[in-house]
Amino acid sequence: MLDLRLYMLQRLSALVMAPLVLGHIAVMIYAIQGGLTTAEILGRTQGSLLWFLFYGLFVVAVSVHAAIGLRVIVHEWLGLGGMVLAALTWGICAPLLVLGLSAAFAVTLP
Repeated sequence: MLDLRLYMLQRLSALVMAPLVLGHIAVMIYAIQGGLTTAEILGRTQGSLLWFLFYGLFVVAVSVHAAIGLRVIVHEWLGLGGMVLAALTWGICAPLLVLGLSAAFAVTLP
């Protein structure tokens, strides 16, 4: 039953990530073509709750998606299971989440 829930959670995270990836790429293209400097970009994102929610949700979706995907690969290739596999999954998800959210805070908080 856990495998089915993780499978569905990974698919859900992919559905969340897809429009966020497209939005991120569109923003990067706009910034590059507009010739915006780093300071100008930060001036537009800092203090914005909307940008924090956008990138915060992006980070959560990517962290969950990547951790579950790597869990599946490790289980299939190395045959690990049980508590070792659960610890590995959390060991991948937690640092991705912490680093990603710290980056989201850095570009959105004044």
